[in-house]
Amino acid sequence: MVGPLSEAEQEAGNRKIKLVLLAVVAVSPPLIALQFDPTPVQLLAALGVGLCLGLAVVWYLGRLAAEFTAGQRRPRRRR
Repeated sequence: MVGPLSEAEQEAGNRKIKLVLLAVVAVSPPLIALQFDPTPVQLLAALGVGLCLGLAVVWYLGRLAAEFTAGQRRPRRRR
C-alpha cells in the first residue's frame, strides 16, 4: 500500500507543477505573436512579457494555495 508523501516529495512535485505552469504561460504570448509575423525583437518582447505574467500567476497561485492549506492544517478535536 502506498503511504503519504514525504515533505521532500511534496516540494519536488510542487516545484515541477510551478515550472510547467510558468512554461505554459510564458510561451503563450510568443506563440500568439507568431500569427502576426513578428520581428525577432518583438518575439523576445512577447517572451519577456509572458515570463513576467507567468511569474505573477505562479506567485499568486502559490499564495492562494498557502492560505488554503493553512486552514486545513488545524488540529482536529476529539469528541
